Amino acid sequence: MARMVFCQVLKREAPALEEAPYPGEIGERILENVSAEGWSQWLERLTTIMNENRLSTADPGSLELIEKHMIGFLFDEGDYGGLPSGFVPQGQKK
Repeated sequence: MARMVFCQVLKREAPALEEAPYPGEIGERILENVSAEGWSQWLERLTTIMNENRLSTADPGSLELIEKHMIGFLFDEGDYGGLPSGFVPQGQKK
């Protein structure tokens, strides 16, 4: 039986991740408080954030911004985590 967590993204019990998806203390916090489905939703949002803000994982400044967005999205902390300003989903008028 899969381990369950109260997911901070979904706001309900859901199957947990099998291992920490991120290093260090933040990764452990994610493992204990974010479900596999919640993490999947973050990965979708991450793609949007990276594309809209033209971020690169090779740039330390980008990594810092990505982490702020991740914490904002997963734990609703700080001023980050929402969709980038001016973002229009594909197929909708700008």
